[in-house]
Amino acid sequence: MPQPKSNAMARRFFIEGMDCAEEISALLTEVGPLVEDRELLDFNVFSRTMTVAALPPRVTSDQVLAAIERAGMRGREITNDGTEQPPESSFWDRQGRLILTSISAIAIVLAQLWQWTQSPAETTGVEVAPPLSSKVLFGVAIAAGLWLVLPKAVGALRRLQPDMNLLMTVAVIGAIAIGEWLEAATVAFLFSLSLLLESWSVNRARRAVAALMDLSPPTARLVAPDGSTTEVAPTEVTVGASFMVKPGERIPLDGQVKEGTSEVNQAPITGESVPVSKAVGSDVYAGTINGDASLVIVSTRAASETTLAKIIRMVGEAQSRRGPSEQWVQKFARVYTPVVMVLAIAMFLIPPLAFGGNWSQWLYRALVLLVIACPCALVISTPVSIVAGLASAARQGVLVKGGVFLEAPAHLKAIAFDKTGTLTLGRPQVIEVVPLNAHTEVELIERAAALEQNSDHPIAKAILEYAAERKITFQAADQFQIIQGKGARGRFSGREFWLGSHRYLEERGQETTAIHERVEAMAGEGRTIVVVGNEQHVCGLISLADELRPETEATLQELRELGIEHLVMLTGDNRPTAEAIAKRAGVDGVEAELLPEDKVTAIEALVSKYQHVGMIGDGVNDAPALALATIGIAMGSVGSDAAIETADVALMSDDLTRLPWLIRHSRRTLSIIRQNIGFSLAVKMLFVILTLANLSSLWGAIAADTGASLLVVLNGLRLLRA
Repeated sequence: MPQPKSNAMARRFFIEGMDCAEEISALLTEVGPLVEDRELLDFNVFSRTMTVAALPPRVTSDQVLAAIERAGMRGREITNDGTEQPPESSFWDRQGRLILTSISAIAIVLAQLWQWTQSPAETTGVEVAPPLSSKVLFGVAIAAGLWLVLPKAVGALRRLQPDMNLLMTVAVIGAIAIGEWLEAATVAFLFSLSLLLESWSVNRARRAVAALMDLSPPTARLVAPDGSTTEVAPTEVTVGASFMVKPGERIPLDGQVKEGTSEVNQAPITGESVPVSKAVGSDVYAGTINGDASLVIVSTRAASETTLAKIIRMVGEAQSRRGPSEQWVQKFARVYTPVVMVLAIAMFLIPPLAFGGNWSQWLYRALVLLVIACPCALVISTPVSIVAGLASAARQGVLVKGGVFLEAPAHLKAIAFDKTGTLTLGRPQVIEVVPLNAHTEVELIERAAALEQNSDHPIAKAILEYAAERKITFQAADQFQIIQGKGARGRFSGREFWLGSHRYLEERGQETTAIHERVEAMAGEGRTIVVVGNEQHVCGLISLADELRPETEATLQELRELGIEHLVMLTGDNRPTAEAIAKRAGVDGVEAELLPEDKVTAIEALVSKYQHVGMIGDGVNDAPALALATIGIAMGSVGSDAAIETADVALMSDDLTRLPWLIRHSRRTLSIIRQNIGFSLAVKMLFVILTLANLSSLWGAIAADTGASLLVVLNGLRLLRA
C-alpha cells in the first residue's frame, strides 16, 4: 500500500458556523488529537478559518474535514491558489439562520393564536394543555430554533463537554417533558435569535476589517514605453514598471512619482486628515486617493507586498491573537458552564428527595438555571470589542497586531523613544550659515552645493534643498574629487575649494582659535558642522541639525498627563547632539552612543523597574529593543521593514500624536470590555437569585440573556467610532 505524501505544509480550512469561542473549543477537542499538538492549530473567528501549521504524515485533509463535521460544523479546504479570500458562502450559509429564526417566531405566533381560538371562553385565565394542532406548530418552532444547534449539542454530549448548545437543548426537552410547550418554543426561538445577533455582530466587525481590502482598485493603467496605456490587474505590474493614475482614482500599487504633481489623500493608510503634496520622487501608497492631477508612478513593490497588503495581512493575523481579557473570559466560561450544570442537577434532585418537594416544580427551576448558565453574552462581548477596536485603530493609521497589543498600551508606565526619525524628522536641515573672511552666504552655498551635487548623503541633500529654497544657482566644479570619509574638493575659476568636517579642518592646519571656539559652541548645541574653505583660509561654516518633529513636545506633555511616569530617549548618536535634542524635547532622561545591544540592556532595566514599558523607533537597530519591550511601536511611514515587522504596533503616518491616541483608545477598549463582562455577570447573578426565589421563568431568563447579548454587542461596536 503506498504511503501518503508529506503534509508538512500549512493547511487552511473555511468553517461555516464558527462564530465564537464555543465552536473553537469543540474544534480543538476534535481536531487536536489528529494533529497531535493543539499549538499547531490557529483559529480566526472573523474570517471563519482554521489553519493547521502541519499535518502528521498519515493524516489527510479529509480526516480533518470529518473531525470538523463531528464538532457540528461544515468545513472546506482553502486551496493555495494565491488568493487570501475564503470561498463564497451559499445563500443558505448566509441567510439560513435568519430564515429559521423567522420560521420559529411565526410558528409560535400561529400556535398561540390557534390555541386561543380553540379554547372555550369559560377556560379563559385557566391554564390548559394546548391542542394537538398547536403542539405541532410549537414543534415546528422548536425544530426551526434548534436546527443549527442540535448537531453541536450532540457533539458536546458525545465529548462530555457541556456547552451552551447542549444547555439550551436540554432546557427545551425538559420543558416539553413537563408540558410547557410555549416555554420550550420560546426558549428555542430566543436562543436562535441570540445566535443570530451574535452572527450579525461578528459579521459587522468582519465587514469593518474587510473594508480595508476594498481600498485597492482592481486594475492598474500600465504605461508602455511608447506612452500607450493598458488596463491590467495590479498583480501583473512588475516592480520598476510605470503606471498612470488619473485625478480622483485610487492608487493601485506602492511606488514613486515619475511625472506630475498632485495632492494625495493618504487617510486610508496613514490616517492623515489633510492631503499630502506629491511631486517627482515622492513615495505613494496603494489604496490612497489621487487629487486633481494625473500622476505617472514607478512601481516599487509587488501587489502582494504593498503597504496596504501588509496591513490587511497583519490585521487578519491580529484577530487570532487574543488579549488577556478574552483569554480570561474563555477560561471562565469553560469552568462556569459545567459548574452551573451540576448546580442545576442538584436543584432538580435534592429538594424532592431530601424535602419532599414537587418534582415538576423543581425540574422547571433547574431548567431556568440551565438557561441562565448560557455564557453567550459573556463569551461574545470581548472578541467583538477587540475586533472593533482593531478595525477602528487601522482606520486611524494605527496598525495593532493583536488583541493583546490593543490592551497593553492602557497599562504603560514608561516609554523609550529612539531619536532619529522618531522624536526628530530623521533628516538634517540647514540651521545657520556663517560666512567668514569677506565671503557672502550666497557664495558659500554656491560652493557647498556644487561640491555636494553628486552625493546621496543626507547632509548633501540638506544643503542642496537649502540652495533650491533660496533659488541659489551654481555651476559644477572642475577637477571634482571625493576625499573618502572626510569631504570633497574641486576648482572654481582657477581656485581650489574644499568642504569637510571639523576633523578635516584640523588636519589641514587652517583652524584658528576663533573658528575652533565657534565650531565647538555650535557642535555643543547638537549640530553637525560643515566647513567650507580654500587654500588660503576658511570661507565659512554651515550648521545642520535634525529638527524635532513639530508635535514632539506637545505629545510628550500629553503622555505625562495620561499618567506615563518616565519618558527616556535612547540613541546611537553622539552625546552632545543627543542631550541637545533631549533638552528641547523635554524627555526625563537620555542615553546616547548606544549600540543595538545597549538599547536592549536599557529596555531590560526599564522593564525591571516599571514592568509595563513601550519602545518606539523606526530603524533596523531598534528591532531588538522593540521585540523586548512590553509593546514595541514602529514609525510605519518612515520606518524600516524590519522595525515594522518586529513591532507590535505600527504608526502608519509620521505623527507622534497617534501615540497618546492609542493609549486612550486602549483604555476605552478595556473599559468597554469590563463593562460588558460586569453587565453579563450581573444579569446572570440576578436571575440566579430570582430562580431561587421562584420569581423567574424560562422565557424570561432567555429573553434577558438575549437582551444582554444585544447590549454588549452594541456597546462593543461603539469602538468602531474612533
